[in-house]
Amino acid sequence: MRILVTGGAGFIGSNFIRMYLARHPDSEIVNLDKLTYAGNLENLKEIEEDSRYSFVKGDICDAGVVDDAMKGVDAVVNFAAETHVDRSIGDPDAFLKTNVLGVHILLEAARKHDVGRFIQISTDEVYGPAPDRPFSEGDVLTPRNPYSASKAGGELLARSYFITYGFPVIISRAANNIGPNQYPEKVIPLFVTNAIEDKPLPLYGDGNQERDYMHVLDHCSGVEILLEKGEPGEIYNIGAGNHMRNIEMAKLVLDELKKPESLLTHVRDREGHDIRYAIDSSKMRALGWEPEFGTKAAILDAVHWYAANRDWWEPIKSGEFREFYERQYRSRLEEAGA
Repeated sequence: MRILVTGGAGFIGSNFIRMYLARHPDSEIVNLDKLTYAGNLENLKEIEEDSRYSFVKGDICDAGVVDDAMKGVDAVVNFAAETHVDRSIGDPDAFLKTNVLGVHILLEAARKHDVGRFIQISTDEVYGPAPDRPFSEGDVLTPRNPYSASKAGGELLARSYFITYGFPVIISRAANNIGPNQYPEKVIPLFVTNAIEDKPLPLYGDGNQERDYMHVLDHCSGVEILLEKGEPGEIYNIGAGNHMRNIEMAKLVLDELKKPESLLTHVRDREGHDIRYAIDSSKMRALGWEPEFGTKAAILDAVHWYAANRDWWEPIKSGEFREFYERQYRSRLEEAGA
């Protein structure tokens, strides 16, 4: 199989590429990535000379680049996306372009080249908060921020291509991914790296927001199964059921790194912050998928990776990230007296 992976230099995409090539020695992967702030070819350094792997620098919103990359492809896995809720609140325009228009351009090119399978990677956040029960695939979507709204728009467009054209689209809605190579704007790498540097851990609100923290490799194995067994036109939730409150996660990080809880700093909450995400993954499990990591194991694996790979994240935190961090957290930390 020859697979076009978009956003393959990012967190989930790079983990998927490494895993898939290791498990499927006869497959080829073309990685199309714009190399935004979150894209990093260092994530793929170990396979850059592999004859089964090729890299194309380009934007999924560029129809010409996408058309060229799509030639001879059997399947597409679209990881390319703007993903950080905080950034979407400040700049929704970029999210709409990539997460909706980019999906449209990919779909058109894939349909033109008669691609056999198109996996659109979405998120559990399209459901909105789940205070009472886990969401199933048929539940109504109620996204509450520009990021989740743009992802909902992209997946609805993708599914319309199945309904209208019979194009073989499959949609996955994944829980919060954690693990190696995640850009430190996201909460766990942010908290781990800040703790290592003895800096405050800016915890939104009371910290009682609940998330399903899923190891990225569990998500990647789910996508692998969808490439083989997923039914075109269907939607699949991929969540490990690893629910934990953010304040508990932060304390676990500090305890593992032997850092004081005094670093934990409650700051002004995110606008429109969803209190809880939860999804029912029984449909996915019926295909034979099972997560390998429990809650604590997934978080601790991330902690140990960042602790052992300072040479990966320290240059990142001294660059573009610093401007974002100051913009997002400085006033909040000052208000909190930190």
